[in-house]
Formats: sequence, C-alpha cells, structure tokens
Amino acid sequence: MSTPVGPYSPVLRAGDWVYTAGQLGLVDGKLVAGGVEVEVSQIFANATGLLAKAGATLDQVVKCTVFLTSMDDFATMNGVYVTQWPGHHRPTRSTVGNVTLALGAHVEIEFTAYTGPGAVVAP
Repeated sequence: MSTPVGPYSPVLRAGDWVYTAGQLGLVDGKLVAGGVEVEVSQIFANATGLLAKAGATLDQVVKCTVFLTSMDDFATMNGVYVTQWPGHHRPTRSTVGNVTLALGAHVEIEFTAYTGPGAVVAP
C-alpha cells in the first residue's frame, strides 16, 4: 500500500460495502516507472492491501472505475486487469478516457467491494 497523496481516506467501510479512493501506481508516494502495464500492476497490489485492511478481497469487488489519460492505453490496461480475476467473476466496470491524472499517472482505478451475506454472482 502506498501513502495517500492528499487529504482523503484511501479506503472506507460502510456496512457491508468497501470503497477505495482512486488508486494510482504508487510506491512510497511516488509513481512507479514503466508506463501503463507497471502502473496497473502496482494499482492492484495497493488495492489488494487496502481491501484487506477493510476486511475485503478482490473476489468481493463488484465494480471498478478506470480512468485513462489516453484510450490508446485501453488494451494494455485490460491485459493486466484481466489477470487479476483468473477463473473468477469479473466486476462490472466503467472506463473513462482522455483525463488528466495526479502525479503524471497514466491510469487510476477505483474499487467497490461487497462483503455481506450471499455470493457475488453474475445473473
């Protein structure tokens, strides 16, 4: 997990729901070098730690929102993203492109998890 770069809570639990702030590919408050693929990998490492801190896992994530500075990076982001849920459900997702992100990041991802009774399933 990385230290937040602003005055916000990186993760909050609201009953059975867990919400993360938008995650960048940060280590010790600094953006990892290497571009979208490396950033997405670090985002998932950070998010996994934040979710665990709130009593949740990636398997309980029901929604992700992805922000990209360029939609040209969609395939690269997606290539790493899909590996995070091998053989499991995949959360619903929205992707927004052509945005400016903090610290010069190329990608940011928010995670929402449900930890209540019942399994998370696709109908």
